[in-house]
Amino acid sequence: MKLIVITAVTAFEKDIKSLLIKSKIPQFSYQNVIGYRDATLDAVGNNWFGAEMNEAESILFYAFVPASQVDMLLDEVKAYNAQQEAKSKVHLSVLNIEKTSDHD
Repeated sequence: MKLIVITAVTAFEKDIKSLLIKSKIPQFSYQNVIGYRDATLDAVGNNWFGAEMNEAESILFYAFVPASQVDMLLDEVKAYNAQQEAKSKVHLSVLNIEKTSDHD
């Protein structure tokens, strides 16, 4: 069992839902969050927002999935990000789950 965590700007919400369903992950949770990035260490030319402290409307998805479904989703996210022209991308993390109340 794995825990997947996906973060992205809110504009990608519909696309992420499609990626999850296409990857055979029909059950997931999500919520709106505020993404924060401290850009004080960026060179002025790389600071897309033009300010030091940046907040963005973002979204957080999470789901418990069988390990066999992770690679398909990872491939889908990589392909999706490769076609994006925007600097913002979909970020996917996968965590191991040792035990749950539903599974040994």
